[in-house]
Amino acid sequence: MNKNLWLLAAAQGLFLTNNVVFIAINGLVGLALAPLGWMATLPVMGYVVGGALATPLVARTQSAFGRQASFQIGLLVALASALLCAWAVLDKNFWLLVAATVVAGYYSANGQLYRFAAAELSAPAFRDKAVSLVLAGGLVGAVLGPNLAVRTKDWLGVPFAGAYVALAVVALLSMGVMALLRFPPTPKPVAGATGGRPLSVIVRQPVFLVAMASASLGYGVMNLLMAATPLAMQVCGFAFDDAALVLEWHVIGMFAPGFFTGHLIARFGVLSVMGVGVLLNLACIVIALSGVELHQFLIALFLLGVGWNFLFTGSTTLALQAYRPEEKNRAQAAINFGVFATMALTSFASGALVTTQGWQWLNIGSLVPVALTGLALLWLAWVRRQAHNPA
Repeated sequence: MNKNLWLLAAAQGLFLTNNVVFIAINGLVGLALAPLGWMATLPVMGYVVGGALATPLVARTQSAFGRQASFQIGLLVALASALLCAWAVLDKNFWLLVAATVVAGYYSANGQLYRFAAAELSAPAFRDKAVSLVLAGGLVGAVLGPNLAVRTKDWLGVPFAGAYVALAVVALLSMGVMALLRFPPTPKPVAGATGGRPLSVIVRQPVFLVAMASASLGYGVMNLLMAATPLAMQVCGFAFDDAALVLEWHVIGMFAPGFFTGHLIARFGVLSVMGVGVLLNLACIVIALSGVELHQFLIALFLLGVGWNFLFTGSTTLALQAYRPEEKNRAQAAINFGVFATMALTSFASGALVTTQGWQWLNIGSLVPVALTGLALLWLAWVRRQAHNPA
């Protein structure tokens, strides 16, 4: 771990602080302001829809200005959108809140690239560990995010308006961290170079398809259950502090394994570690279906976080095998678009399902993407076995 990787891990932690606070409060603020109950998670959905829409623009910005300038532009958007969210809450304007979270998605599209940037700040042999350790920086968000939401929610006299103002301060702090980072210079285009293979060729590779599917479905399941948890716990009579505690342990589960996931991948192989991630998702669902006590919410969401870490770190490692350096911007943009599109669907579905069908059916429905992820991993293992042992 060099100085730049530590700084990027800190930026990742501040990015996750933003995400955790958004997840903890957007659904509750949405429920308070929305014209209809099923619209409660539209502000959560707006964040990921904004990320999906911004993905192509972020890819072009990264190509034109490089990592650091593009990341700083994302942080400026984070600052402006957090203040706009606070204004929307003070004005009790639901649709302005949704619009503000859509704008904030541009920051999310930038932040999702931190893990890929980690690979560029390390030696090739250390890339999987660098990705894992930078993701571990999310532990900052695990602790800071829920506590920030709890301590600032009443700052301005209107519930949660102060939490959005606090996120503006977090964005300023992150800009300071990013200013200290030094990324490798962007290689200048070589005259006559093609810029790599077309995206249509890259995405047809089995390793890329499974990396994209695992990242998207793994994030989708995690988002489906995580976004619904504060609403489900409120329905079950728990206080916001209880929901914040559950989310804190969930995010600890997401990022604490980052200190050793890279070592597990190096020792046991990426597909084995991702397979364990699928099994942990199944364990989460079984526990969630067993009851609605505080410890059941907490254990289920913690296991969901660890399962997500194994799948997401593994899918990032797989993706690094599927494209060349000159192809990175469009390949990474394609993966992140798949992640954001899946998250947008699950953000909407989480609110609609938990308010109309209940927590039990939400968990039962999440078995489908978990099963699809497992099948994708088995397919890639079979493809690789066939390649090594042709008939």
